[in-house]
Amino acid sequence: MTTRDTGSPAAQTLTGMFATSVRTWPDRPAVSDDDTTLSYAELDRRSAALAVDLRARGIGAEDRVGLYLDRSVDLVVAVLGILRAGAGYVAVDARYPDGRRDHMLVAGGCKLVVTRADWQQRIAHLGLDELPFRSTATPAAPAVDHAESAGAASVLFTSGSAGKPKAIVLEHRNIVSFAANPSLPELVPDDRVGQISSVSFDAFHFELWTTLYRGAELAVLPAVPELLAADFRREMRRRRITAMLVPTMVINQVIREDRDAFAPLRILQAGGDVLLPSACRDLLHGDFQGELYNLYGPAEATTACTAHRVTVEDAERDTIPIGRPLAGVTVLLLGDGTRAVPDGEIGEIHIGGPGVARGYLDAPELTRQQFVAGPRPDGPDRLYRTGDLARRRPDGVLEFVGRTDGQVKIRGYRVEPGEVERSLCRSHGVREAVVVPSGEGEDRHLLAVVVPAEDTTLREIQEFARAELPDYLVPSQFALVEEIPSNEHGKRDMAALHGIADRVRERRARHVAPRTEVERYLAELWEELLGVENVGVNEDFFTLGGHSLLAFRMHSQVKRRYGVSVELAAVLRDPLLSDVAALVERARAGGPGA
Repeated sequence: MTTRDTGSPAAQTLTGMFATSVRTWPDRPAVSDDDTTLSYAELDRRSAALAVDLRARGIGAEDRVGLYLDRSVDLVVAVLGILRAGAGYVAVDARYPDGRRDHMLVAGGCKLVVTRADWQQRIAHLGLDELPFRSTATPAAPAVDHAESAGAASVLFTSGSAGKPKAIVLEHRNIVSFAANPSLPELVPDDRVGQISSVSFDAFHFELWTTLYRGAELAVLPAVPELLAADFRREMRRRRITAMLVPTMVINQVIREDRDAFAPLRILQAGGDVLLPSACRDLLHGDFQGELYNLYGPAEATTACTAHRVTVEDAERDTIPIGRPLAGVTVLLLGDGTRAVPDGEIGEIHIGGPGVARGYLDAPELTRQQFVAGPRPDGPDRLYRTGDLARRRPDGVLEFVGRTDGQVKIRGYRVEPGEVERSLCRSHGVREAVVVPSGEGEDRHLLAVVVPAEDTTLREIQEFARAELPDYLVPSQFALVEEIPSNEHGKRDMAALHGIADRVRERRARHVAPRTEVERYLAELWEELLGVENVGVNEDFFTLGGHSLLAFRMHSQVKRRYGVSVELAAVLRDPLLSDVAALVERARAGGPGA
């Protein structure tokens, strides 16, 4: 399936594209943060000055320059300066742990690192050349642009969730094809695009390059937690933000706090993970009157290769579609070998077109495995194998299903955890769910990590699962959490999720069943209050997630059932279920602790 390209910019480099915008909108604001606003002309002058400096230091074509700066106006100046010098940039999120930062700069083969003067000591042990940088006003801009269409522009590292991080090399023409794609919702010069994503994440390409291509303004925003603390919706309105591409996990979580947080926007795009129907329902039934898009695409295909405008009707279904290919993009769903699957059947997503990356840095064998020859003479000669599964509806719209490496065998059945997740999310008592396999061999089972809706109990979720799913698909265990763990890229943190599975499995191994009527009642009460299951007599109330307010609720319900009062101080002192049960028994008998 290929969508015809109906238009592309004359310039085939990011710097050439930017130069066109400078000529068209020289005095319009290009980028701003809380301290500085630069026009297109001033951004042009400052970035040119940096490019001249880098060229004087020997930086040129196919060199890679590390970028270790705060999200700020200076970072945008530095990106353009590096590209105009002919090099590619390796952007390191300033919030990354030291080990991750060092790995990116070293594995990225950085010839030089642009950083703050007061951060130089942080990376001195790497032995790399450093350029302390802070942009300043520049009166004149030299004509400097050494970029090439097929030249390396950006090196992105995968999140590492599947093992050792891989370095993806994107060329100018890859990012240009995305930034200028006519299938994406069109920005206009009056738009202010909110920049919140990690600079090491591919959403940054939309925020920066689509904005500059359209003559709009990139507004660098505080981190999401700060925006939430200050009232997200009010901040969007105060800062006059009209468009954003937000990591899907962030949208899911922000809307849970305030469904109208994105109401001031006219364009909201989600990308990076599975967009929840429940989040879309909340958003579209609130004050948001703009356009909501679900984007799909791995970093190896430059940010996005499909898009879908989400409707109210979509939000009532099991899954939000990932849509149709962008202009000029080919998406094939292939089964065994190179067989294209018919509509309605599941196949692996293969992507072709101008956004497909050069490959993985210094990993030729891995590149050959993932970037393969196209199977059809009338199609693209090169495809990226995503490892993602999808089906195509009769109307041509694609629905994401899961991962090829995500299927597991449970009791002899082949199970796709994503299918279980979608079923659970049909319940209005479930805001979000992730299903992960746990255990080995005959003990292999499914664990559902669930964010419940307000006032929904674990038992209600379990009953829904048993009513909706065949028994082999019903998770053996559930864990209720306040939010699904996410990594620095805004995607599911699988290491943290497997950590939850390990802790649940360890609890099960230590399990001693309740023996008395009081112990059985307390176990059921704890399961309801704490959102856990199979509570045993040796469990600690606070280790399971309890706190003083929940202890008070337990105290109240015990008093209501048994007509006795147990001192809260005693519960805090002896929080094991067997100890609390003994306190209740003594209170009923009129002994100490009553």
